[in-house]
Amino acid sequence: MDIKGIVRELVTTHNTNDPFELCKCLDIMISFERLGRLLGYCDCHFRMWTIHINDNVPYHLQRFVCAHELGHALLHQDANVPFLRAHTFYCTDKIERQANAFAVELLLPDELIMDHDCTSLCNLAKAVGVPHGLEVLKDTGGINFHG
Repeated sequence: MDIKGIVRELVTTHNTNDPFELCKCLDIMISFERLGRLLGYCDCHFRMWTIHINDNVPYHLQRFVCAHELGHALLHQDANVPFLRAHTFYCTDKIERQANAFAVELLLPDELIMDHDCTSLCNLAKAVGVPHGLEVLKDTGGINFHG
């Protein structure tokens, strides 16, 4: 199943696209912490996932970070991205891109695009907290969007 399909199934099953609510539904703990320049990360200990989010960034960015890390928890259960970055030559770009695409699909659902009369996808993405430039990861699936 592709990322769009995974997100659609998740949202349909739990009747929400709010990443914080989805974490509750999936028993994924969220911890707000001082993380310096790091926006967030997730880890799993004894089969219990925790998403760590920098408490010193604005709420809209915390929401995106939560969605991104939820993507890691669901898509990359066997990948320890911080370890891979620090101790191997493995390129984590694909993993990060997939987590970003998951977050964009979650926060910017097709229905939202079809229901809003916006001048661009960029403006709508910004309104829902998707960082500038990441809206290009949205799989519009043929939706005719003006912009």
